[in-house]
Amino acid sequence: MSKKHNNKISTTQIIVFGFLAIILIGTMLLMLPVAAADGQSTPLVDALFTATSATCVTGLMTLPVFEHWSLFGQIVLLVLIQVGGLGIVATTFTILMILKRRITMKDRVLINEAYALDTYSGLGKTVFRIVRGTLLVEFIGAVMYSFQFIPEYGAIGIWYSVFHAVSAFCNAGIDILSNSSFCGYADNYIVNFTTMFLIVMGGIGFCVWWDVQTVTKEAFKRKMFRKQLFHRLSVHSKLAIVMTLFLIITGTVFFMVFEWNNPDTLGSLPRGKKWMGALFQSVTTRTAGFATIPQENFTDAGTIVTMLLMFIGGSPAGTAGGVKTTTIAMIVITVIMVVKGKQETEVFKRRIPKDNIRTGLAVVSISAMILLTGILILSCVEQTSLLNVAYEAVSALGTVGLSRNFTGTLQNPGKLLIILLMFIGRIGPITMAFAFRVKGNSKGKAGELAEQRILVG
Repeated sequence: MSKKHNNKISTTQIIVFGFLAIILIGTMLLMLPVAAADGQSTPLVDALFTATSATCVTGLMTLPVFEHWSLFGQIVLLVLIQVGGLGIVATTFTILMILKRRITMKDRVLINEAYALDTYSGLGKTVFRIVRGTLLVEFIGAVMYSFQFIPEYGAIGIWYSVFHAVSAFCNAGIDILSNSSFCGYADNYIVNFTTMFLIVMGGIGFCVWWDVQTVTKEAFKRKMFRKQLFHRLSVHSKLAIVMTLFLIITGTVFFMVFEWNNPDTLGSLPRGKKWMGALFQSVTTRTAGFATIPQENFTDAGTIVTMLLMFIGGSPAGTAGGVKTTTIAMIVITVIMVVKGKQETEVFKRRIPKDNIRTGLAVVSISAMILLTGILILSCVEQTSLLNVAYEAVSALGTVGLSRNFTGTLQNPGKLLIILLMFIGRIGPITMAFAFRVKGNSKGKAGELAEQRILVG
């Protein structure tokens, strides 16, 4: 009995093997001649690269999506993006239910912590809420896109609207309009704001959705003042919202400062629309991967800001990658507390457990070490500038998909390394968070602030 229990595959292993299975199935489908526009079989490495990029909602491509893939190939990509974007835990538990595997208490603890739930029951309902919310927001996005794409492309614009709504919400950044992403729509309000809306909604995290929804319902029910709404949110939701707004605003300001007079980036846009280009660049770096400005044209300062934002990424329990906004916020707050001489990390009148902070530090440290290793190896196998190599590695590990026009030039060793970085970037942070997590005391001592956990990874 004990031996059987010990040999049972763990949930984190199912996360890894489940995503590997999806990628392999996608690779085989993309290798079929019917998946390519020219009717020829796609090489294994390129098919594997594309399937990994789509499933890990990254967006880096060695082959031009617009030219290479047929309608069948594009449908395969859409399915891979949707499955990958639904989330690691949601996908995993869907696989568990399909396999009719018994959901153990350990599994319930994992999904409870991943989505900040207050109950260990109703896992099927939780997955249903994720799927329903995802499809609703994607439908809204598709309708918004249709006002641009249907008049421009006719009936095929419906397909374009659906595909890009899913790709944007899932933070995949894969487009089928051209080989230059959304650069042709740099001054188009519909495409820009629809894309940014979907990116933020997907990247903020499902648990923030539910928290805001619950608090808003209570506010209307109890007729509370609007200023009380934010106060009643969980610490995680507050940090995710505040950090998201802070990064978007500061990123926009930095891009405007560094690129305002650059004729190859913002300088080429009408004066009244330069701010929109800067705003879009700030939002898309949150692991979305769409581009309205060629990334290789940015100044070195703008490129460094982009890499920093890509490494941070979006918020946990959503469709975004990176080490996550709340993880960085928690570490920054801890540093501030140390400078102030305080023993505990406090935010919004709550203490963050020490093991929670250690988990965040481990996620960031390991991600940084993997990134530096990836940059070192990639610089050895590819003949290009260090800036291009670093940009590509950060984009892959953060599952962003932005590139300085470098992905298509990768040799097979470089492609395999980027595949590994994309996979680690999508799977790694959350599994590390699960592996390092230790249940802490949430009550605290008398006279101390109550503890409240922050989602990381």
